[in-house]
Amino acid sequence: MQWTEKYRPKFFGDIKGQNLAVEKIREFIKKPDLKEALILHGPPGTGKTALAYVTANEINAEIFELNASDLRNKEKMKEILRPAIEQKSLSKINKLILVDEIDGVSEVDRGGLTELMNLINISSYPIIMTANNIWNKKFSAIRKKCELVQLKEIDYKTIKDVLIFILRKEKNFVDNDILTNIAIKAKGDLRAAINDLQVIAGMEEPSILTDERNKEVDIFSALRLIFKGKPTNDVLKTFDSVNMSTDEIILWIEENIPAEYHGEALARAYDLLSKVDIFKRRIYRQQYWRFLLYENIFLSYGISSSKKETKNLGFTSYKKPTRILKIWMNNQRTAKKKSIAQKYSKYVHVGEKRALKEFPLIKKIILSNPKIKKELKLDEDEIVYLKG
Repeated sequence: MQWTEKYRPKFFGDIKGQNLAVEKIREFIKKPDLKEALILHGPPGTGKTALAYVTANEINAEIFELNASDLRNKEKMKEILRPAIEQKSLSKINKLILVDEIDGVSEVDRGGLTELMNLINISSYPIIMTANNIWNKKFSAIRKKCELVQLKEIDYKTIKDVLIFILRKEKNFVDNDILTNIAIKAKGDLRAAINDLQVIAGMEEPSILTDERNKEVDIFSALRLIFKGKPTNDVLKTFDSVNMSTDEIILWIEENIPAEYHGEALARAYDLLSKVDIFKRRIYRQQYWRFLLYENIFLSYGISSSKKETKNLGFTSYKKPTRILKIWMNNQRTAKKKSIAQKYSKYVHVGEKRALKEFPLIKKIILSNPKIKKELKLDEDEIVYLKG
C-alpha cells in the first residue's frame, strides 16, 4: 500500500506544518451557515486534498469528490456536479463537495467556470475547491466569491519528523543523513518526500541519495507499486501524482517490464501496453478524450494484473527509458531543421513546407558560401546541425 495513503491524516491534529490553514478552516466550519465555498491553494504535495478529507471527517460529512478536468464545460457541470449538490447524504449527517484541481477548468471551455459559479450560489452544502495557482486571471470572479486558504511549502524539519514517524510505524530504519537529504530535496512537497522514503526504505541497502529530480523518484515509486503490488482499485490512481506525461510513463513501463515479468506475464503485459498505444492513437486522431480512461486502466491496473501472483518482492533497479534520449535527440534535430527552413523560406520568399521538402538541396546551398549563414542569421547549433 502506498504510504501516502496509509498515513493520510484523518483529523486536524494529524496535519503537520499547516497551522494557519487549519485555524482558518476551523473558523469556517464553525459558521452557522455553511452554504459557502472555500478554496485551498498552494504548491503540489502540501496536503490540499488531504485537508479537505480531514474537514469532512471533522464535521461528520460524506465527501463527494470530483476532479475539475471532468467538468470542462457547462453541460458536464450540470450532468455531474448539480446532482451532487442537490442530493442529500445517505450515510452521514452532512455532505461536503470537493472539486479537486480547478486549474483543470480552462477559461476557453464552454461555460465551465461560469456554471461553477452558479452552482456555488445554489449549493445547500459547503464546497471546497483545490488549486495549485489560484491567482490566474481566469479565477478572478471565483476568488471574490470564495474564502481563500493558502497552504505553504512545508519546512524540511517538519517533513523529516513525519518521515521518522512513518519509519517507526513501519519498524524500518533509514540513515539520518538520507532522511535529511530526502526532506530538503522535497522542497516543501510532503507527498514527494513520503514517496521517496518508501522507495529507499524498500532497498536492500538504503544508502542511495535522491539526486534525481522528484518526478523521477516518483516514477520509481509508481513502478514499484505497479509491478510488485496487487492489482486493486487503488492502483488506478498510481500515476495521478506522478508529474510526468502519459507518453513518458508509457516509455518507463515499456523499458522496465522485462526486469519484472517473464514468460506468459511478460507477453500479457506487452499486449496490454500495445492496447494503451492503440487508445492513444485514437485520442489523437478522433479527439475523443474519454479514451484516456481506458488508457489509464490498461497502463496501471492492466500491467499490474499481468502477473499471476506477487513473487518478486525483492529490490529491482529500474532503468530510465533509452527511447526517451533517442526521441529527445531526434526532436532536437527536427527543431533545428525547422528553424533553418523557416529562416530560409522567409529570406527567399517561399513556403516553409517547400523549404523542408527541398532541405537536402538547401543544406548544400547554405554550406557552399559562408556569407549565406550570416545573411540567414544562423546560430551555432544550427550551423553544427548543417555540418553534422
